[in-house]
Amino acid sequence: MNDRPGMVEATGLTRRFGPLTAVDRLTLRVENGEIFGLVGPDGAGKTTTLRLLCGLLDPTSGDARVAGHDVRHELDSVKDSIGYMAQRFGLYVDLSVQENLWFYAELFGISRADRDALTAQLLRMTRMEPFRDRMAGNLSGGMKQKLALMCTLLHHPKVLFLDEPTNGVDPVSRRDFWAILYQLVKDGLTVVITTAYLDEAERCNRVGLMHQGKLIRCEAPDSLKRNLDEECYELKSPDLRRAREALANVPGVLSVEPAGAALHMFLSPAKMSADRLKEEIRTRGISVAEIKRIVPSLEDAFIALIRKAQQEGKA
Repeated sequence: MNDRPGMVEATGLTRRFGPLTAVDRLTLRVENGEIFGLVGPDGAGKTTTLRLLCGLLDPTSGDARVAGHDVRHELDSVKDSIGYMAQRFGLYVDLSVQENLWFYAELFGISRADRDALTAQLLRMTRMEPFRDRMAGNLSGGMKQKLALMCTLLHHPKVLFLDEPTNGVDPVSRRDFWAILYQLVKDGLTVVITTAYLDEAERCNRVGLMHQGKLIRCEAPDSLKRNLDEECYELKSPDLRRAREALANVPGVLSVEPAGAALHMFLSPAKMSADRLKEEIRTRGISVAEIKRIVPSLEDAFIALIRKAQQEGKA
């Protein structure tokens, strides 16, 4: 057991907005030098969680510590230790890339000599040197995100909180952005990121799946896919729509979702076996070209876990 404190720790963290519980008794630990991803559907509580951890929102109950500091009682120390990049970072479109960096350096109280050295270093790291004099308003989406990231790194934070930083950014820019994150982590930074892209979740050391404010699973991506209670099967049929409709309400079938030219199904072993599934298929007159057990994708696993949480909530 690791007795050393994590870089980010939350215990019973809860935030309510009137009757709505946006974050529900969240307990979480992120280790130093880790890339931790928070994923989940819209409204799951990911952004609220980041804002609580950064001290931008007060919790209704529970506690959080970041870089060894209590978020509720040592807010200034927390702010000195973190970088926070919101979904819409406050870049000044009528300032150049370099002027934006200088402006934020002044806000952080960085000396001119340190500012110039840091600016040069960050521009090199992000390959933004050729664009240092371009107005921020004229940058592409990917370049704007790189500039926002540079601004959050100026004061050497220990923990970086990123809220869907690559949302709407082209695939090449997303790849470049992640290459930068890997380098930052190699240099000792800890990253907590929310993302809507499951290929990005695969790049995290661990991922936490949130649903209706609750953290329902927290594991390494590969472990999460392989350690589900349910079994995943791929079914190919000439009539996928009919097959899906027929199997969706069969007891023991947790979920049936399209996956390219096939269906991916999760079965509860206690209620449904592969042989019994084949019998159900025959009984319903469904034509099947192939059915086999597979290792689910991360997307498969997330959908199945959310469906399971929804069913347990209704029960």
